[in-house]
Order: sequence, then C-alpha cells, then structure tokens
Amino acid sequence: QVQLVESGGRLVQAGGSLRLSCTASGRSFSDYYLGWFRQTPGKERERVAAKSGKGAVRYYLDSVKDRFTIARDSVKDMVYLQMKDLKPEDTAVYYCSAGPSFEKVDYWGQGTQVTVSS
Repeated sequence: QVQLVESGGRLVQAGGSLRLSCTASGRSFSDYYLGWFRQTPGKERERVAAKSGKGAVRYYLDSVKDRFTIARDSVKDMVYLQMKDLKPEDTAVYYCSAGPSFEKVDYWGQGTQVTVSS
C-alpha cells in the first residue's frame, strides 16, 4: 500500500524557519516527481515545489523562490521542504505529492498544518 506521510508542520513566527519531511513507502519512487502543494480554506490547492526523480527538474512557486528549498533522498524515498523567512501568507496545510510526471499526481499525503503568526 502506497503511503506518503508528512511531518514537521507547526506554529512559527513570521521570519522563522521550518522543515517539512515526507516519507514515501509502498513502491519505488525513483522515477517519480516528489513535491509539495499547499491549500488554504476556500482556495485551490497550489503546487509549491517539485523535484523530478533524477533531480534534473525543479519547480518553485514564484512567491516562495529564494525562501523555500526542496530536497529529496532517493535512497530513503523522502522529500523535504526547507522553508525560511516565513510569512503569514505561507499559512496553509502542506501536502506531499508523488506522480509519474510533473502534470500528474498519483498519491497524496494527509497534510501537515503550517501556521505563521505575524
């Protein structure tokens, strides 16, 4: 059974840093894109960052460029989102994702709440 399990979300003050982790299990993800989306109430889920299986392709949402960094450990099938200089508008539920291409997501994690206080 495929599972994506996130951890690391919590309350943090504006300007602070946080690292989210996601453990993927149940199949090989070596050729999969792993990434992160986020969602706030009443809004569509938006992709924050993604990294291809070979690591050649990386994507960042414009509003998080230079503040967020995605990294993956292909041996452990883990993906991380290092976030710095957090802003209140980064407050959201963050979801780990996995898919065979950038456009397609096959698996989702359950989400982890990040709250940035001003």
